[in-house]
Formats: sequence, C-alpha cells, structure tokens
Amino acid sequence: MSRALIRSITYLCAADHHKQPALLAAWTANKDPQTIRRWIQSGAQLWLAEIDGQVAGVGGLHNRSEVSLLYVDPAYVRRGVGLALLIRLESELVDQGCAVAHVYATATAREFYRRFGWKDAGEAEEWQGVLQYPMRKSLHPTDEGLRPFPSGDMSR
Repeated sequence: MSRALIRSITYLCAADHHKQPALLAAWTANKDPQTIRRWIQSGAQLWLAEIDGQVAGVGGLHNRSEVSLLYVDPAYVRRGVGLALLIRLESELVDQGCAVAHVYATATAREFYRRFGWKDAGEAEEWQGVLQYPMRKSLHPTDEGLRPFPSGDMSR
C-alpha cells in the first residue's frame, strides 16, 4: 500500500507538489508502512485494488462521510482502477447511511471526481503547501436519475 500511495503522489500529482522536495516529503510522510499498519490497527476503512497480485490502488474513508484516500499506482492508470475504488467507496458510504459524501480533491484529481458527479463545495484550502478543493456528492438518486429516458425525450 505504501509503495502505491507514494508512487501515485510522486508521479501522478506532480502538478500539485510541483516536484518540490519539501512538499512531496510532507505529503508522503504518513504513507510509510508503519503508519499504514497503525491506521489498519485503529480500524481505518481502507480498500485495495489488486491486479495480478499487485496493489493497483488504495481507497479510504473517514468519519463515515469522507473519502480520505483514492490513489492509483501509475502502472495501472486508465485501467478503471480509480473508478472501481470510487464506486466501492461510495457504495460503502451508502451502506453506512451517508446521504452526502465529501472529499478534498487535489487539482490532479478534481476533474476525475467531476466526471462522476461530484460538485465543488467551496474555495480551495491549503494543506502543507498543496491546494485541496472541497467537493461533495449526493449519494441518493433523484427522481431525474430514475427516469427511463432523458428529460424531454419521451418518443421512445
């Protein structure tokens, strides 16, 4: 898990840390194996995506309403790993009774979340020199989402 998290941050999030060693070090400081073991021992909600026995991605939840981790190893980008993890995390939140999910997205991940129905929820906030964008998503389908045809198209 540690390796996948650090590789994802290092190689896929360069637009966020600008390849500045201090920013990269601060971001990855708590992604070491010992810290991850403590997360697991404390009951953290973490999910792995594996491909051929290798960790392809890591997802996590916090406080029953927040996506806290969603990282894909660079070797597995554009293979559906991020979407599979996001679907799993959203499903888990629904199962826990969450109506509105939250995430702090990086500039790198922001468009990914938008593609899957997440909306901006405020101004960017700085965390250890990296901008994070608060986003949210309703996890309950609306009547519009349940219609068999697109609005206005009842000809079929």
